[in-house]
Amino acid sequence: MTVIDPLTQAALEVERHVARAGWDQPARLFALVSTADLVAHEPGLRDTLGDPAANALSAVEQEGLDVADTVEALLAQIAWPDEVLGAAFAVERIVVPPEAESGLPSDPDAAVEALAAHPQRQDVRLLAAVLRTGEQICALRQRAHDEDNLVGTGTEIAPGLISALLATFDA
Repeated sequence: MTVIDPLTQAALEVERHVARAGWDQPARLFALVSTADLVAHEPGLRDTLGDPAANALSAVEQEGLDVADTVEALLAQIAWPDEVLGAAFAVERIVVPPEAESGLPSDPDAAVEALAAHPQRQDVRLLAAVLRTGEQICALRQRAHDEDNLVGTGTEIAPGLISALLATFDA
């Protein structure tokens, strides 16, 4: 039996939760909290969550996010209370081969249209999850291979997004 650390377990659970809602979603933000503390504060959740392991994490979706021009601008508006141990952020992106980026129109909207129409375009959902203490993990799902057992994980997938998410704990 493979043992998965609590952050990776939480990240994969959040990714599966987001995936159940399908594709073409807006960015979604989740606070990661101690499951034991959550059940202690909300005893009614014990029926749903069971008896949590001491270090288990639960995700609490943050709804009503402010609109921002970029992911970085959105995350720069976030600060967490001490009870929040970590955060997870899911966002969809278009991935193209590096050569597809040469010769793009200078107008940002036209560039996005050109990338979206590229024949080698891949739609992906990226989920980055971090703990206040610095641990991090990313999960990546491709639309073309949209199955739970085909979600890739790694720590070096989205360093910019990880940095922006970690910065939400600096306030």
